[in-house]
Amino acid sequence: MIHKTIITFAALIALSSSTLAQTASPSPSLEQRVADLEAYMNNAARGADAAGAHASSNIPGPGPGHNAWLMTSALLVLFMTLPGLALFYGGLVRQKNVLSVLAQCLGIAGLVTILWWAVGYSLVFAPGCPFFGSPRFAFLRGVTSAPNPDYSYWVSHNVFAMYQLMFAIITPALIIGSVAERMKFSAVMAIIALWMFLVYFPLAHMVWGIDGLMNGVWNANAKIRAIDFAGGTVVHMSSGWSALLLCLFLGPRLGFRKEIMAPHSMVLCLVGTGMLWVGWYGFNAGSALGADAIAANAFMTTTLATAIASFTWAMLEWVLRGKASVLGFCSGAVGGLVVITPACGFVDANGAVIIGLLAGAVPFFACTRLKSWFHYDDALDTFGVHAVGGTLGAFLTGLLATVTVNSNLAGPAASQNGLVKIVRHILWLEQLKAIAITIALALIGTSIIALVVRATIGLRITPEIERQGLDINLHGEEGYIVSG
Repeated sequence: MIHKTIITFAALIALSSSTLAQTASPSPSLEQRVADLEAYMNNAARGADAAGAHASSNIPGPGPGHNAWLMTSALLVLFMTLPGLALFYGGLVRQKNVLSVLAQCLGIAGLVTILWWAVGYSLVFAPGCPFFGSPRFAFLRGVTSAPNPDYSYWVSHNVFAMYQLMFAIITPALIIGSVAERMKFSAVMAIIALWMFLVYFPLAHMVWGIDGLMNGVWNANAKIRAIDFAGGTVVHMSSGWSALLLCLFLGPRLGFRKEIMAPHSMVLCLVGTGMLWVGWYGFNAGSALGADAIAANAFMTTTLATAIASFTWAMLEWVLRGKASVLGFCSGAVGGLVVITPACGFVDANGAVIIGLLAGAVPFFACTRLKSWFHYDDALDTFGVHAVGGTLGAFLTGLLATVTVNSNLAGPAASQNGLVKIVRHILWLEQLKAIAITIALALIGTSIIALVVRATIGLRITPEIERQGLDINLHGEEGYIVSG
């Protein structure tokens, strides 16, 4: 009896195995598995998951190398804000206001993270319309460790979302440089919250969203075939032009052009500059979304442009003023980083050198001449470096981009929307369209926000607080306490 039971049980197992074998998906063939390996090494689509394949990939999750690089890049971009930008801006203000800058950077990091989790990421990167995304990924629903092939085949969706969060944090933080030492902390938080919805989220979707209006590389139906590798329009132009408008709404600091308002610590400024430079490799090379050849090129072009711009700015000071200042070296480095950002993954070494030279000269002129001509109080030169530099970089990208550096400029979407035909020809015209839309969105959106906040909670601190300093009055602390 036991012998018959064992035979019957074995037969059932065999029958079940046969049924499963008939219904289960076939294993990938050797050719498909090799195609997967090649795709991973080239940061391209999985071979076994490609159209027409009859088997799922044996590697359904992220690729460890590309995933590790993007996690590292996310840390580097956060390092740019905290502590990089905080120390850079903190060193440039007067001693009585240093903590106010640090508090604003920290406050923005927390506020933007909440917005990004709730709906911001979804409005930027979920499929929607050409102008904004949809609620599909609200509260990061469905954002798992599996890759989202709309943006990367080998990077976890949640890692990609956190990487892009770091961009969303630093962009509004750049704005505070223009309004430093005179805006209410409550007004800063209110403005940033509204600005993310009216300016950053829609602009980022238009430029980087899979169906965005100006995503010339990846959207086959893009109406404006513009390119922006790491944020010339999305990050620097949007924040820089908004910063100019806010400083005009706010008015100049007390004593502007009458009192000396020198940086209280060039040491902090230099330390912050170095942190920005290091972190910017995550910003630029990380935007390749993998440790691939395009990332390597962005690493090289970022280095060249930044070093050359820093040297150019300081040498112009030396020739025109007789002294090369540390502030000049720092400003030139940041200017180089800004201008190369939209182009770093699209231009070669010679293009980076040209960009570096112009990045050291044009923002220098904006910060030293334009401000003195028009008397606007852009306290820490956010407009001169980020708006002027970002606009310059977006335009130069259209002139210097080359398919030999980035084959995605000739990819399927670029071929369908005609981008490949205008690279090195009239791409600069498409870039001008993107520049115009970015400036219009930043100025209109920021005007509405400034009017609303000024009419409700007010923008500016009282003259008494401004004279005493923001640190002790708004935050109850002092940056430096010297004991007797």
